[in-house]
Amino acid sequence: MSLHRITAADALARLAGFDTVIDARSEGEFALDRLPGAVNWPSLHDDERVTVGTLYKQTSPFEARKLGAALVARNIAAHIEREVMDKPKGWRPLVYCWRGGQRSGALSLVLGQIGFQVHIIEGGYKAFRAEMLADLPRLLAPLRFQVICGPTGSGKTRLLQALAGVGAQVLDLEALASHRASVLGLIPGQPQPTQKRFDTLVWQALQALDPARPVFVEAESKKVGNVTLPESLIAAMRASPCLRIDLPFDERVALLLEDYPFFVQDPAFFCQRLDTLAELRGRAVVNGWKEQVQAGQTEAVVRAGDTELSLFGDLIAGNAVVNNLFVENAKPYGIGGNVDATDQGNLELGKVSEAGFVSDAQRDYRLQEDSVARDTGAVVSGFSTDVDRDGVKRDAKPDVGAYEYTDAPPPDGGAPTG
Repeated sequence: MSLHRITAADALARLAGFDTVIDARSEGEFALDRLPGAVNWPSLHDDERVTVGTLYKQTSPFEARKLGAALVARNIAAHIEREVMDKPKGWRPLVYCWRGGQRSGALSLVLGQIGFQVHIIEGGYKAFRAEMLADLPRLLAPLRFQVICGPTGSGKTRLLQALAGVGAQVLDLEALASHRASVLGLIPGQPQPTQKRFDTLVWQALQALDPARPVFVEAESKKVGNVTLPESLIAAMRASPCLRIDLPFDERVALLLEDYPFFVQDPAFFCQRLDTLAELRGRAVVNGWKEQVQAGQTEAVVRAGDTELSLFGDLIAGNAVVNNLFVENAKPYGIGGNVDATDQGNLELGKVSEAGFVSDAQRDYRLQEDSVARDTGAVVSGFSTDVDRDGVKRDAKPDVGAYEYTDAPPPDGGAPTG
C-alpha cells in the first residue's frame, strides 16, 4: 500500500508538488476555509455529519460508526467513479480532513490500495493552519513594502490597480477581504471571507511575491471590514516607507461617487449602511443624512465626510493620524512608523482614566475642564467642527479627541453624546 503520512510543516513546504490536494471534510467546512488549490471530496456530507453525530450522542457510538461506515464507503465510491478513473498510476494526491483522522484516513486507504502514491497530513487542516500562521513572519521578512497612504477618496486603490496593470508587485488586501476597508466599505453581493479563509488567502498571496522586487500595498487599519490583518503583516507595513498621494477635496468627492456607484444607484442600501453609524455619529445626524439620500442629495452626504470622522474612511485607515487619544498602548497604523505622533497632535496615555472624560464608563467621551487633552492638538485645515458639530477653536490649539470642550458644565454620568 502506497500511503505516506507527512507533517503539516512538510505539507506546507511541498504543497505545489502534489497533483491534487483533496479535502475530505464536508461542504460546509470546506467553504469556511481550505488549503490553497484544494478540491472537496466529502467523506461525509453536511447532512450526513449531522445524522451520524446525532446518532452518536442519542443512541450509541457503535450504531453511529456502522451508519458512518456505510455512508463513507458510498461517498468514496462515488468520488472514485467520478474523479479517479482517468488518473494515471503516477498520480500523487495529498489528502486531509479536520485532524487527519478517520475521514481522510478512509479515503487515503482506498486510494492507496488502488496503487496511488497517497500522502496524508498528520493533524489535518488544524495542524496545517497552525503551521501556516507560524510561517507568515518568514514570508514577510525579506519583502520590501511601499505603503500607499493618503486621505479617503484620493485614489489609493486605483493607483494600486494601475501598478498591478503594468506588472508591478501588489498586495491588494481589500480585494482579498472583499471589502473597501471603510465604515461603509461593504460591497453588495460580495460576502467577506471568514477570518480563517482570509488568513489563508494572505499567506497564499505572500508566498507568490518575489523578495527581489518591491511590493506595493495600500495603508490599512487592523481590520478590513470583519477580518483582521495578521499582526506580523501590520508590523511590516508600519516599518515600511510611505508613498503619500493627495487630491483636492472636490475631486475626492467625485472619486468616491465613482467608486461607490451602488450607493447612488440604490438609495435604500445606502440608508441601510448609514444606520450602522447611528451609535458613532448620533441618530439625529444619521436620520438627516438618510433624508438627504432619499431626496437624491447623495453627494451632500458624501461631503459630510469633511469632518473629524469620515463616512468612507476610518480615522486611521490610510488618513493622517491627527489629534487622537490613544490609551493603554493603543497603536494605530503609522504611529511610531510612517506618522510622527508628536507633530500630528496625538496624545498617548497609560490609562483611560487619565484622559479626563465626562464618564468613560458611560461612554461619554466629552472632555472635562481640567482634561489633559484640552488645547493640546495640532491645527488642521479643513476641519471646522467636531462630532457634535461644535466649532473647533481657532484662537488656540484644538482639543485632542472627538469632542471640543464647551463651557457648559458636563452632566454627571451623562449618556454618550456622539
